[in-house]
Amino acid sequence: MPLLNKVRTAVSGGSGGDTAPLSRLRSALTLFFALDGFLFAGWVVRIPAIKQQTGASAGDLGLALLGVSAGAVVTMTLTGRLCRRYGSHPVTVVTAVLLSLSLALPPLTRSPLALGLVLLAFGAAYGGINVAMNSAAVDLVAALRRPVMPSFHAAFSLGGMVGAGLGGLVAGSLSPTAHLLGLTVVGLLLTAAAGPVLLRHPSPAPPEALPTNRSNPSKPSSTSKPSSTSSLSAARPAGARRAVLVFGVIAMCTAYGEGALADWGALHLAQDLDAHPGVAAAGYSLFALTMTAGRLSGTALLERLGQTRTLVAGGLTAAAGMLLGALAPTVWAALLGFAVTGLGLANIFPVAVARAGALAGPSGVATASTLGYGGMLLGPPSIGFLADWFSLPVALTTVALLAAGAAAMGYATRNDRMHSVS
Repeated sequence: MPLLNKVRTAVSGGSGGDTAPLSRLRSALTLFFALDGFLFAGWVVRIPAIKQQTGASAGDLGLALLGVSAGAVVTMTLTGRLCRRYGSHPVTVVTAVLLSLSLALPPLTRSPLALGLVLLAFGAAYGGINVAMNSAAVDLVAALRRPVMPSFHAAFSLGGMVGAGLGGLVAGSLSPTAHLLGLTVVGLLLTAAAGPVLLRHPSPAPPEALPTNRSNPSKPSSTSKPSSTSSLSAARPAGARRAVLVFGVIAMCTAYGEGALADWGALHLAQDLDAHPGVAAAGYSLFALTMTAGRLSGTALLERLGQTRTLVAGGLTAAAGMLLGALAPTVWAALLGFAVTGLGLANIFPVAVARAGALAGPSGVATASTLGYGGMLLGPPSIGFLADWFSLPVALTTVALLAAGAAAMGYATRNDRMHSVS
């Protein structure tokens, strides 16, 4: 990781390397990541009330919720193209507005069909903002020459925790319509506050694209390198595509574990280990808490270990933690396993998306995000089928297997010269 600890010499404008625009961009992007998690969690906690309001059966609700997935997956690929054409900053702002507005629609529906249709719009906005803001973050990481991608995803996790906590507090006193409409207003206000920062400043050019050796023309200049990660990938399109797919699969392995623990962790604790309902419910909260803590420390970890070692160590840690969580004979040992799993998985997804973006720009981010989101969708039903065929503890060991697979794939990419870009 030779570039990670170098001092950035210059970014757009200013021979003195003014870092103020980059600092403002980082703060604005962090807010958008937090807003994304906050709004999505606000929707999730009101699903039971909206199910009752629409009169949907469990099967009807499942079909309606596929609207979120379908909208997100379709839009992620399209958003990569929009970012290339218009820039990731304007697309981030527009999709944040659309996400905020679409959040107010689900409680206005009165049938499962109508709910599914509005969730298509909500999912499209959700998928769009995830690709756009991750693309913007990849550019900023390259300009800063610091591996700060985990800090953005930590903001997403923190926003989700705040959104879920607030939703739980107001669920008994506010209707879904009032609650989600209030979140729409919050989303629009925060977008209005942070959006102008992104619109005023285009995505920063990576340092490799800037002249840094004018005073020593005999020294090899970094300007001889391609001016962007997209041109780098253009020079080796086949290898870049393969590498992007690898990082997308790594992201998928991580998201599979997140989805599996979100839907099945509490049931495993209650059903297989006879945990008290309150303790069982705390299982995923503990997992989410340690994942957030891991992401908050992710930048320091990446600077110390580098990306490849972080991927490998994270995957192996998550594998060991999930084996303990799935097969432990006691509740407290299983909770410890969930906590270790959260720490292990914390930085794999951010690193995978960052490296895919460094290889192929917004298209790489879109591919990795789509595969990652697919893993989150694949996890819960896969665990369910395997639990029917074998048992839930055995089914949960697939999370460990995929985490170990992510570690192996991360190690296999250790000689990729592109890793220093991000």
